[in-house]
Amino acid sequence: MKANATILSTRILSSSQKELLLNSGIGVVAYNAIEIELLEPEFNQDIKCAIFTSKNAVKAIQNSGFNIKNCFCVGENTKKLLEENGQKVVEIAQNASDLAKIIAKNYKNEQFYFFCGNLRREELPIILSENSIELEEIVVYKTHRKSKKFDRTFEGILFFSPSAVQSYTMTNSVNESVAFCIGNTTASEAKKHTKNCIVANKPTVENVLVQAVKYFYKRI
Repeated sequence: MKANATILSTRILSSSQKELLLNSGIGVVAYNAIEIELLEPEFNQDIKCAIFTSKNAVKAIQNSGFNIKNCFCVGENTKKLLEENGQKVVEIAQNASDLAKIIAKNYKNEQFYFFCGNLRREELPIILSENSIELEEIVVYKTHRKSKKFDRTFEGILFFSPSAVQSYTMTNSVNESVAFCIGNTTASEAKKHTKNCIVANKPTVENVLVQAVKYFYKRI
């Protein structure tokens, strides 16, 4: 089957993920728009309530010996990784804003520790602050943007984080490309550069790919 569109992925895809696109007649170019550096947190105490909005934060602390009673997280994949590491997940949401609203409604009297990256979004801390909920942030990973110039136009671009959008647009324009985004926070960043945004139904890489297949398949 000949590809009728070529899309750019801002993260390296697995062989099975590439096959999903290629078998649907879609060409793909992939690179890592960001690089994650895990840190060793200088922190050691029992924690009652911890917040994780990405798998990177979980990976950073999984061998650090933290004793955490309750975890609050964003996304099924983050939940799965926490549980694989023996953690108890009591609340899950599709994005950080929704998680903050759940906490503000049901856990007003608790103190929270937010394990995050250096480029974390503002929504969750702002909502918790507005509701007078005590929050301590612990930076456990750094996100490094890796810009790369492309001298061509892609029919679609796959974005998996706001940082990836920022990295790509440092040296490129979205132009008429359709931006396929893993979630609403990523879409909010993409919408600064284009009106052509499609958001995944679930915040997974596979669902982003499915949205691209659905969009372009009718053109084959």
